[in-house]
Amino acid sequence: MTNQTQTLAPELTSVFADLHIHIGRTGKGAPVKISGSRDLTFANIAKEAAERKGIHLIGIIDCHAPGVQEDIIASLDQGEMRELAEGGIAYKETTILLGTELEIREPGMGPAHLLAFFPDLKTISAFTGWLEKRMKNVSLSSQRVYAPAHALQEEVYARGGMVIPAHIFTPHRSIYGSCAPRIADVLDPELISAVELGLSADSEMAGLISELDRYTILTNSDAHSLGKIGREYNELLLQAPNYREFEKALQGIEGRKVAGNYGLNPRLGKYHRTYCGGCSYIIDESEAAVDRCPYCGSPKLVRGVLDRIRSIADRPAPQIPPHRPAYHYQVPLEFIPGLGPAKLKLLLQNFGTEMNILHRVPEEELARVVGEELAGHISAARGGKLRLESGGGGIYGKVAKSQN
Repeated sequence: MTNQTQTLAPELTSVFADLHIHIGRTGKGAPVKISGSRDLTFANIAKEAAERKGIHLIGIIDCHAPGVQEDIIASLDQGEMRELAEGGIAYKETTILLGTELEIREPGMGPAHLLAFFPDLKTISAFTGWLEKRMKNVSLSSQRVYAPAHALQEEVYARGGMVIPAHIFTPHRSIYGSCAPRIADVLDPELISAVELGLSADSEMAGLISELDRYTILTNSDAHSLGKIGREYNELLLQAPNYREFEKALQGIEGRKVAGNYGLNPRLGKYHRTYCGGCSYIIDESEAAVDRCPYCGSPKLVRGVLDRIRSIADRPAPQIPPHRPAYHYQVPLEFIPGLGPAKLKLLLQNFGTEMNILHRVPEEELARVVGEELAGHISAARGGKLRLESGGGGIYGKVAKSQN
């Protein structure tokens, strides 16, 4: 099995990180994220990330829920996990960052989701006490906080936490997609540690909006099932996977940084282009910024991410700031044509983790296990060479069956 971390310098290591993973149920079966899978528990997420995915830093963003905190305490008491002095909880070679996803809604604006991370269980448990007075059901995920957005930001940072606006371009519950044309209309720009793109956008699209230039960009899975963990992720340069090192990476200090974003080609995202609810057509033409469907005339349109960005952009062409890492179009293994559960199991048995298969195993070794055609598809996915069909209106895009 290939070593899962590659040492780049005496003190810094390349680490893969997925920082937006939901809890479906507590260990006792109580719901947390209603739309999340029942087997998406704290313990199962840690096991999946460490043993199958090969991801060494994960953010679980429903850790404000008291039932989840009980599960964390149980794992610590049983000796399966341990708290790190530098922040986070270690399970084998993987570190879990404790976070929460919160919904804000300012007067006259639509809803938007924010991620907040905290260094340790004691701190996020205390933050839960603050939320209980400002939230209808603190046991559930992604609930609305009845407090001004600026006050929420100040509270998080006063506790040593970080705020990261979530999936900033998606049509539903995001800063740009449903709330406002500018982050500064809603949030204090000084109290933001990074921004998360979401599945239907890439860093080039973000380059159309100048106020984003200052922020570190993250690409995360927003996983609602175990299998979706790692469908988008980041490469970080850290001394070790923990909260304080992650904090330094977002600030770009002492050599720590986000070295790369690995995300779906935006065409695979389920909100990339405008979708017509009347005729179920994904409008994928360059001139698609319309008020009615050009095919059936219906006004029932779900505005796609690309079309929304074009409507609020303050630049005619993308400008990528020098500090922004390279964006790598990564097609998850589940999208690869012909790669079913049996062949994926063979690959995992031979090469250990999905990160090894996606990044480290030579094509000829893959071919030895699953054949030249499938190995060729995986290699093409690494190079962004698979032909794609756009998604929209909540329907994912897909890899075209024929690659000719």
